[in-house]
Amino acid sequence: MDRFDAMRVFTRIVERRSFTAAAEDLGMPRATVTHTLQQLEGRLGTRLLNRTTRHVSPTLDGEAFYQRCLRLLADVEEAEGAFRATNPKGLLRVDVHGTLARHFLFPALPDLLARHPGLELSISEGDRLVDLVREGVDCVLRVGEPRDSALIGRRVALLPQATVASPAYLERFGMPATLEALEGHQAVNFVSSSTGRPYPFEFTVGEETRRLTLPGRISVTGADSFTAAARLGLGLIQVPRYHLAADLAAGTMVEVLSLYPPPALPVSVLYPQNRQLSPRVRVFVDWVAALFRA
Repeated sequence: MDRFDAMRVFTRIVERRSFTAAAEDLGMPRATVTHTLQQLEGRLGTRLLNRTTRHVSPTLDGEAFYQRCLRLLADVEEAEGAFRATNPKGLLRVDVHGTLARHFLFPALPDLLARHPGLELSISEGDRLVDLVREGVDCVLRVGEPRDSALIGRRVALLPQATVASPAYLERFGMPATLEALEGHQAVNFVSSSTGRPYPFEFTVGEETRRLTLPGRISVTGADSFTAAARLGLGLIQVPRYHLAADLAAGTMVEVLSLYPPPALPVSVLYPQNRQLSPRVRVFVDWVAALFRA
């Protein structure tokens, strides 16, 4: 194994904090990963990792060597990527917002894979905060303003939103014509996975955004449960318009307070700084951006 491959093995062990996870990521036997690390430490004449049966962490020398490896490997990726960026190979791990991915990404996946036959995708779903480096994820697709300043982000879309309710709910509580008329109304509250608190309702009034918290008898943490509860007449919700476009067209859901729409939601692809030059990530980000432009 050459020196650059040994560096790749070492950096993945540090990132995953595990020989076994690093071996799985790299498609190698665990024994090969262990032997490569031992050879690297022997060549450098220093211990790079503290190892126990349950935990792996870099030593002070290991952390310094890890940072240098990242810069060197990024330079290699950039040089190689200039020639093979149009034909990336290998496994790309992405974490996506499930509803968004099913609506926009999945229908176009066959075309992406046909254009890049060497590319493999491992897709996980969620809206939680993901430690991309520790969990071995290459990039994430997220809705809302990015919260992690350590990540590189590319905004790919702005999603129009709407405030909606079911006809049964409006028959019971009435159609509000103004924000003041929301007094006495109920919400299905969507709880943030990061704060544990419901997201407020947001309304655009002129050039300002007004935030209101509405009472509700039900709170949820999943997008599908959110819309299902609203369809049952349990309260008002605010969602990206695409998510209930068919319901709005059929009249099974009704837009409320259309003169005061919620602000559009940004959609971004985020990735760690040390992977920004990966041809696989570059191709995926460009593909996602083109999908939303279309």
